[in-house]
Amino acid sequence: MEALFIFIVKSSSLIALFYFAYFFLLRKETFFNSSRWFLLAGLVTSVVLPLVVYTKVVWIDPVPVPVSYTPAANFQYVSNFHPQIAEKESFEINWNLVSLVIYGIGFAAFMIKFGIDFYSLNSVLKGRKIEQQADFKFVDINENIAPFSYFDYIVYNSSMYSEKELESILEHEKVHSDQHHTIDVIISRIFCILFWFNPIIWLYKKAILQNLEFIADSEAAKKISDKKAYQYTLLKITTHETCVAITNHFYQSLIKKRIVMLNKNQSKKWNYWKYYAVLPVLALFVLSFQIKTIAQEKKELREKAALTSKNQDPEVIKITKSTTDQELRDLTAKLKTDHNINLEISNIKRNKNNELTSIKIRVIKENGKVQIIEMNSTEALKDCSVVINTDENGSKSVSLVTADQIEHPIVIKREVAVRDTNDSDNENDDDAIAPIAPIAPVAPAFPAGLIPPSPVDMSKMPKAPIAPKNINDKAAWSKFEKDMAEFEKKMKVIEPQLAAYGEQIEAIMAERGAIYEKQMAKYEVAMQKFSSDMEKYSRDVEIRYGVDSKDYEKNMKQYEKDMKQYELDMKQHEKDMKQHAKDMKQHEKDMKEWEKENRKS
Repeated sequence: MEALFIFIVKSSSLIALFYFAYFFLLRKETFFNSSRWFLLAGLVTSVVLPLVVYTKVVWIDPVPVPVSYTPAANFQYVSNFHPQIAEKESFEINWNLVSLVIYGIGFAAFMIKFGIDFYSLNSVLKGRKIEQQADFKFVDINENIAPFSYFDYIVYNSSMYSEKELESILEHEKVHSDQHHTIDVIISRIFCILFWFNPIIWLYKKAILQNLEFIADSEAAKKISDKKAYQYTLLKITTHETCVAITNHFYQSLIKKRIVMLNKNQSKKWNYWKYYAVLPVLALFVLSFQIKTIAQEKKELREKAALTSKNQDPEVIKITKSTTDQELRDLTAKLKTDHNINLEISNIKRNKNNELTSIKIRVIKENGKVQIIEMNSTEALKDCSVVINTDENGSKSVSLVTADQIEHPIVIKREVAVRDTNDSDNENDDDAIAPIAPIAPVAPAFPAGLIPPSPVDMSKMPKAPIAPKNINDKAAWSKFEKDMAEFEKKMKVIEPQLAAYGEQIEAIMAERGAIYEKQMAKYEVAMQKFSSDMEKYSRDVEIRYGVDSKDYEKNMKQYEKDMKQYELDMKQHEKDMKQHAKDMKQHEKDMKEWEKENRKS
């Protein structure tokens, strides 16, 4: 959206540049054909130049980035879990969308007007007798319409002019047709539709049409011996106010300017410099807005910087009691992406203040060994850190440490501290806590409940009396009117009850549907977490027991069973929603049946 607005602003600015260059420098010159191409070039440039972007590459010296202390809590991410914060919905106007809608309305309106003009032109030409002469098609009409040309069609009313006047008119229109001025008119109309909001484009179109008339007057005057008679013809045509749009009219409101330009001496050739005055401004536009600079590091210096960045101080990533779940996930992804280190975090628990009270951190090292920190407490946990060391050869080693900077098993209050399986006395991991399989969530069922009975038995609805066939039977008509009054009285009692019942049913079903959708949304989120936990659990079992163990096989079978149950739950969800839709359709059917009976009455 922003790119579109920038394009429109740039195009509008270029249109204004060419228009003002023409208005102040060229409109009084007699280089009419050159001005024609100048104005058309301005329109083309205004849509092409904003799309042309020159990319400039700037080579810079790379600077080694020092490794600094990076707490996980400073990652600039926002947690998705804030149970103590209530979300507030706020209304905000999308001005980009409003602007787009306004532009679309204007664009559609002018497009409709353009179509109407084409239809009007077709109505004038349809069914007319056409006389072909050379490359021109002459159409003689009876309507009081100003003479005009449209491509190779020249339309006029011969009965309104003398022979000399008609000769002047036809010579003028032949120039329009021979030089394809209709294309200029259509192009200017299209730009008025695209940039309808820009007042400059309407002045631009006027300048194009005026210059086309100057061209036709100049060329026609060369072929007519009596130039004064031609000018009198221009004045006579001004009495015809009816014109056909998207054509070259012989009549224009700027007759005085046309006569002045027709009698003006030819401009001196050295004035051609004015056409090139716009080039420096275009160059400035390109240099200011159409050059995109990209900074790249020099290869040899980048390699040197990579060498000097080795053997840096260790990178320490700290995990505190306030580190969020999202930050923990981002930490895992960062270590994998930046350092190719597999870090697994599980068994996360928090207290009412959203502080960590339990966490298990597992690091899988390059040699296949596993290092674990598992802490569990009734209070908020102390800090722990992931320490990454890089030696001179670029190889990395990772360690897990607690706040006391140790790597051997200790007991801190009620916390279970570090256990490192790299130690020689801990080659077996049998004493480590065995992985615990997560429990799959249970899918919710569509809220059940009784539907209130209808206050009115449809089978016992009052029936409207039948009017007598004999319109002269006064006794029968009197009885019919009496029965009709009684029927209307009963219906007035029933109608509010049925309307209230319909609203009651719709409210009940809508409430149940909303509750069910919320429960299903929570269930799907829980299933996503369960699937993630199962993947971690599978990796734990695989690392601890191996893929050939019975525990791993049992774990995978349980996982497949849970996923099949999830698929069954989702199918049941679809079935419940279909039944809900069916119940609503039945309710609508009952209401329509009642309305039908009411209309019959």
